[in-house]
Amino acid sequence: MSAAPGTPLTHRLGRRHLLGVAAAATLAAVGVMRASGARATPPGAPDEGSFDEMYRGRRIQGDPVLGERGAGADRWRVTVDGRQLGLMRRADGTYLTMVDHYGSYATPLAAARGAVDELGVTARLSGHTH
Repeated sequence: MSAAPGTPLTHRLGRRHLLGVAAAATLAAVGVMRASGARATPPGAPDEGSFDEMYRGRRIQGDPVLGERGAGADRWRVTVDGRQLGLMRRADGTYLTMVDHYGSYATPLAAARGAVDELGVTARLSGHTH
């Protein structure tokens, strides 16, 4: 396609630039939509399935609680020695516990281990989540 002889070069480049930006934005939106269908997990994090293990002499267990949306686990039920650990998801996808509001953990399992580390040998959870 050739532009009309009187059309300035900057006007022709501007249109091409806008078309390129629009195409890139469309492709990016498609990529985001595809990625949102799968649950994002931080790099190097293990699969976020149920867990049941002994850690530093404490039994930690966790199960995902399916939300109303039905797509992946929005919440977790995590216990330490049978007592519920309050666990919250941060906006960036990491987790914090009621034992340590300042720690940030990639997975619920890592958060439970962090809570055990904070509790030490003798302290116990109250079982209250807030």
